[in-house]
Amino acid sequence: MNGAGVTAESSCEECLRRSWLIAALAPYIQVVCDDRPGKRTPELLRLDDEDLAEVAAGRHMDRILSEVELVTGDQMLSRLTDAGCWACCHHDDRFPEGLIDGADAPRILIGKGDGLRLSGLTTSSSVTIVGARRATGYGLEVARTLGRELASAGLNVVSGLALGIDGAVHRGALEVGNTVAVLASGADRPYPMSHTRLYRQVLENGLVISELPPGSTPRRWQFPARNRIMAALSGMTVVVEAAFRSGSLITAEMASDAGREVGAVPGQVTIAAAAGTNELLSSGAALIRDGRDVIDRVIGVGAMPVPTGGPTLDERQAKVITAVEAGCSTVDAAADYLAMDADEVAIALARLEVMGYLACSLTGTYARTTQPLPPDTYSSADG
Repeated sequence: MNGAGVTAESSCEECLRRSWLIAALAPYIQVVCDDRPGKRTPELLRLDDEDLAEVAAGRHMDRILSEVELVTGDQMLSRLTDAGCWACCHHDDRFPEGLIDGADAPRILIGKGDGLRLSGLTTSSSVTIVGARRATGYGLEVARTLGRELASAGLNVVSGLALGIDGAVHRGALEVGNTVAVLASGADRPYPMSHTRLYRQVLENGLVISELPPGSTPRRWQFPARNRIMAALSGMTVVVEAAFRSGSLITAEMASDAGREVGAVPGQVTIAAAAGTNELLSSGAALIRDGRDVIDRVIGVGAMPVPTGGPTLDERQAKVITAVEAGCSTVDAAADYLAMDADEVAIALARLEVMGYLACSLTGTYARTTQPLPPDTYSSADG
């Protein structure tokens, strides 16, 4: 038994076979789902084995069911063991509570990693954070900070290992604790491949889980299917950035349908990446500005201390930071805005970066980080 508390044999043969069937039907399900909205895809997985095979594969149904039936329990266990995976089905007491009652919940989880116990993935101790793959610098900074703050508070941080927001969330959580990655591929296959190093870090400090057998490659329909798992695992799903018609919004809708709370990080109204999150807020989602907002709702008000701010700023630094917040991202722009000498502004910007208040891009533009400012910063800037 590993740190997750389960082994390759923590699942019954019937549930293992269901996973193998879904993998065998994957290309057929993709054809069926090509003309369906992504949020409807998981509804297929509510069907029992024969109905799912008939709807997805049609005349190929009997052949596929027979082929899957011929795979023995020992063969399935051997494949899990060879891939270094464990498995746990809904008949086991250690199966996550959030996945037990849902109509389209997976019957089995196949995973790798031993950074936390599978039974510890309770809805009251887990938060799912998702967002855009093409994220802004602001979104990436907020996502990483949320991951770090929530992991620091002892919460399980769940995301999908995707590019953009997901990756930033995992990295932030790994700075101080563990994290859980839910994949649309098999748990032994990092996806995307560019996140192979991050995948390995998650394995060392958390869990990677899937409902598919080892070796499975992802198809389009499997992403909304895995989103339903992320949404159900946690008591709250937070969307950091999302355009309209985003997969992250589908995850938020699934969370709401499952009776979970939905939160969203506000964004600039002129940026497409914030359109979805701002719409969620206008529809009643919880306003999430930092980890404290999440923790107040998931654990309780006052569970996280109110930040007192970073290092003290002098008057010049306070003025420069207000210029950056006003949209002046370069030395010249900030100098013109403040009617100050460019050399003085450059020195202040460099110092603010060292102090953690600003981040500088490879092209020399500056942006605010999530480091809280000391009290009375703005009154100092006005002085």
